[in-house]
Amino acid sequence: MMTPPSQTESPLSMSPPSPESKTAPFMVDFPSPPPAPDASSQETIVVPPQGVNDPSLNPSPLEPIMPEPGTTVIPPTEPPPVVKGNPWPKRILVIGLLLFFLGGAVFAGRMIMTKVSTPKEVVVNYWGLWEQEGVIKPIIAEFESQNSTIKVQYSRQSPKQYRARLQTAIDAGNGPDIFRFHATWVPMLKNQLAAVPEDVMTPTTFASTYYPVATNDLVAGSTIYGIPLMIEGLGLFYNEDLFAAAGIATPPTTWEELLAMVPKIARPEGNGFSTAAIALGTTSNIENFSDILALMFMQNGANLGSLSGSEAEETLSFYKKFATATDPVYTWNDTMDNSMYAFASGKVAMIFAPSWRAFDIVEMAKQMNSNLRFKIAAVPQLPGNTVTWASYWAEGVSEKSTNKKAAWKFLQFLTSKETMIKLYNSEGNIRLFGEPYARVDMANLITDAPYVGPYIKQANDSKSFPLASRTWDEGLNDKMMKYLENAVNALGQGSSPQTELETLQKGFSQILSQYGLVTTAASTTQ
Repeated sequence: MMTPPSQTESPLSMSPPSPESKTAPFMVDFPSPPPAPDASSQETIVVPPQGVNDPSLNPSPLEPIMPEPGTTVIPPTEPPPVVKGNPWPKRILVIGLLLFFLGGAVFAGRMIMTKVSTPKEVVVNYWGLWEQEGVIKPIIAEFESQNSTIKVQYSRQSPKQYRARLQTAIDAGNGPDIFRFHATWVPMLKNQLAAVPEDVMTPTTFASTYYPVATNDLVAGSTIYGIPLMIEGLGLFYNEDLFAAAGIATPPTTWEELLAMVPKIARPEGNGFSTAAIALGTTSNIENFSDILALMFMQNGANLGSLSGSEAEETLSFYKKFATATDPVYTWNDTMDNSMYAFASGKVAMIFAPSWRAFDIVEMAKQMNSNLRFKIAAVPQLPGNTVTWASYWAEGVSEKSTNKKAAWKFLQFLTSKETMIKLYNSEGNIRLFGEPYARVDMANLITDAPYVGPYIKQANDSKSFPLASRTWDEGLNDKMMKYLENAVNALGQGSSPQTELETLQKGFSQILSQYGLVTTAASTTQ
């Protein structure tokens, strides 16, 4: 749009008038045409002034300035007329564009906020050992339904070389977030186990929730390294029919009672026995021999961290009695079948074993001795000193896990009373029974259970030591067991208990030192 000319200046004025041009102050010289034959015929164009206030040019407002003869008058230029149209279409277009961009900005903002505010899904990897996927998956599904942003992937591992494989994976940064480990492995896994946060469980709460042996094994000062799902140890399996045949009504509660039963049950045959009273005295054909001997040492007051003195010597000699041909309680030797097989087939009246061995015995009995009837009792004791055995597994979280918060949340769910009951029942649906509860406040639920009840009744007095069999750790337990095996076998070759204890102690000290354990720490487990 053009701007109307001002009242004080002509739109064609190029410069202020000069004194020499008073006669035609607004004259404009256009480009000259080619020279004419007569210069006097040149025409001058004069633009009339518009509102000029110079008195010399317009002496009187009532007397107009007349053009000189021979000039052409051009009327003053007026601004073009303003076309007044409808402004609303343009306004609507502008408003529409503004709304479009505003809507786009709001949409983009919501998308960004959604991405920021929506929790990211976390995947927790869980390595287990004994539970089939069919048992654990319903538990995981229930947890995931309550925690939509956490997914738990369960992987059942082979127990063979498990400890070494676990540590290698964690150290390489591709191990599990949660994993099962044996309670005696804490010294070996101290760099891989994350401490339980206080908002998950404090040492005080742990001590009141679980049996004393768990506090001793899994808690160091104010640091908790794992949470157990079960408790396990040794029980006395006995054959009801062989007891009845020998006139024995109840299982022994003391070692004295057990010794008295041996001659009543044992039936020698050739180099062995058609019926043995109990599987004791050897190593190669007795399952859990190291657990049994460790229990005997502790019951007799021997310090496993510093094996010396009469208590330790007496224990070795006592164990060997049952496999010494000249002893009154001779009832077992190296020619006998594996203790589990012998019990399932009815060839031995008593064995010491953990509760889960009942699964193996029942399955073997189906093939060779379908009439087998057996029960489980607490282990016999010495007068005035009640000690039982513990060998169990716990759940831990990897120190290198990037999902610790989610992992501990799942373990809180997994170790709750409600979940443990469901897990126990689910396990019982596919086998004889579930794992004995680790929680003290759940003991009354299974105290009278035929298979696990005896283990729960003696759990409060149980103690542990790294002589636990069948952990396949290729480390602390296996190395200690090898020294103990050599000592027992040497006794069978005529060596003295005192000589073997000296060798045994040197081996034990070397291994305990290798894993950062000291004698005083070992003695506290007894």
